[in-house]
Amino acid sequence: MTAGQRFDLVILAGGRGTRLKARTGDLPKPMAPIAGRPALEHQLALCRRHGFDRVLLLLHHGHEAIQRHFGDGTSFGVTLGCHVEAAPRGTAGALRDSLASLAGTFLVLYGDTYVDVDLRRMWDTHRQAGADATLFVHPNDHPFDSDLVEVDAAGFVTTLHPCPHPEGADLENLVTAGLFVLQNDGLQERIPADRPSDLAKHTIPGLLADGRRLLAYRSPEYIKDFGTPERLDRVERDVRNGIAERLSGRALRHAVFLDRDGTLNRDVNHLKHPDQIELLDGAPAAIRRLNQAARLTVVITNQSALARGELTGEGLQRVHARLSSLLGRQGAYLDAMYVCPHHPDRGFPGEIPELKVACDCRKPGTGSIDAACRDLLVDRAGAWMIGDTTSDIESGRRAGLRTILVRTGHAGSDGKFPFRPDYVTSDLGAAASWILDGHPTMCRRLAPVAAAAREARLVVIGGLARTGKSSAAQILKETMHVWGRETHILPFDSWLKPQGERAEGTGVDSRFDTRQLLDVVAPLVGAAERRTLDLPIYDRARRAMYDRPVQISIGPEDLVIVEGVPALMSDELAARADLRVHMEIAESARVELLHADYRWRGESGERLAALLASRAADETGPVEAARSRADFVVTAWARE
Repeated sequence: MTAGQRFDLVILAGGRGTRLKARTGDLPKPMAPIAGRPALEHQLALCRRHGFDRVLLLLHHGHEAIQRHFGDGTSFGVTLGCHVEAAPRGTAGALRDSLASLAGTFLVLYGDTYVDVDLRRMWDTHRQAGADATLFVHPNDHPFDSDLVEVDAAGFVTTLHPCPHPEGADLENLVTAGLFVLQNDGLQERIPADRPSDLAKHTIPGLLADGRRLLAYRSPEYIKDFGTPERLDRVERDVRNGIAERLSGRALRHAVFLDRDGTLNRDVNHLKHPDQIELLDGAPAAIRRLNQAARLTVVITNQSALARGELTGEGLQRVHARLSSLLGRQGAYLDAMYVCPHHPDRGFPGEIPELKVACDCRKPGTGSIDAACRDLLVDRAGAWMIGDTTSDIESGRRAGLRTILVRTGHAGSDGKFPFRPDYVTSDLGAAASWILDGHPTMCRRLAPVAAAAREARLVVIGGLARTGKSSAAQILKETMHVWGRETHILPFDSWLKPQGERAEGTGVDSRFDTRQLLDVVAPLVGAAERRTLDLPIYDRARRAMYDRPVQISIGPEDLVIVEGVPALMSDELAARADLRVHMEIAESARVELLHADYRWRGESGERLAALLASRAADETGPVEAARSRADFVVTAWARE
């Protein structure tokens, strides 16, 4: 180490790695291999990438092997210094002995973590905030055995909750992760010279007790310890599978936006107390799957109870701490929550006047989603909105996200907006499966259809009920959008006759006004100029059309997709189409979906059995006969 040289980054690399011994033998812990290189090599590459090329290693066990491998750091693009402890004195003790070699502001990394964090951005945030220390924090899948923090509205730490936590405590899942920016001034006095001490357990709490300003730097970037064989294996998988890269922020991140009440937890109408939080079946497992796939999970929620004075900010924090705790106990976490506290209508006793305003953050406005996209660097093209109300779906649509309506909570029955969600699933678990498995599978299966449809004007999609026709149409629309082609979906349901004019058992084609549909489609696909269409939207829950149609403008170069059970049965429509697609699915899966659909609409018992038998008699023969007209037969994805 050159006399007078100061380092602006220190790595605590003295760990013995006892728990890893069965996997790594006598290697010191920082030399554990990850993706073919010692972990410490990855850390030095990270430091160099973000402009920190003066690095001090604090060593103890196995220091000879580390010094032999890294030398003075020249081969790794850094200037490397080493301080070897004669006897271990804890993370803070080792740091105290090296403070004279460290700059006025410096970064601290733990040598048993794999880190892919923008260190320069964290450093700059620390400096701009004027903090005495900055802690990297994030939610994780095991908050019950992690050190947690509480923060104020400005992001400064108010309370530290070291592990273990009191039984039954509801704490926000915000975990300190072994990455700090510290100010050198005053640290020597805070760290004892005569006994071992720990940076996270002793020094940081001491700084807070001294009234120092501790900033919580919250980020979804990747940082995980690899101190056990199981954790080492997980980090290895995450690095090789691109999880760390996808969370890094070097490219825009993928995210799933979620409504809260009715989607994630049971809707109790203006939830005000933690005891009212009840997670819906399968919700934690769904969130956990999205976490593991590096999809940010972000709640977007309207909480007008704040504006009405029925709930305080502190009360909402307690509610969300309970939500966080319940998810954390099942290995799941939310990356962020965006709350709209406003409500436009005045006149409630005890209301908060400054919150009684029209705003753009209240769904169906997009302000909350827009803020999340900016804060978290989200790629809207790869993002989804999941909700149980038409306001959720409308907000997602306006924000340019794919949308999924779940049939929990309101299940779209609020009826505030005439809408067609891009996709519909039974619950949050099914939505997560569609996002992670179903949608990519169907994109691959429909790729040949999309290629054939590039020059088409009219595509017709038919098949039995619940074979994925509307989903196929939506995926084709998304694909065409990527290719720069505007696409419009005309569902046969928009021409479904009023309930009193249709009857089961009289033939599937008799339930629709096919003639009227043809009279609309023919001039549209033959037009040389732009046409406007007021498209009726069918509400499956009420079995009636919305009062207001949706107006769509169809250009002469746009693609039109007509989808529905009888789509290929019409001689005229099939003849006019440039491309014909028949959708099918395993019959057992289709019957299960039919049962679920009718149960959602309130049918059961003998009535349900009769409806299913009638539909089978009406549809199966004619629809299967029309299959021969298809240019493509596509098998829909079925959730296992």
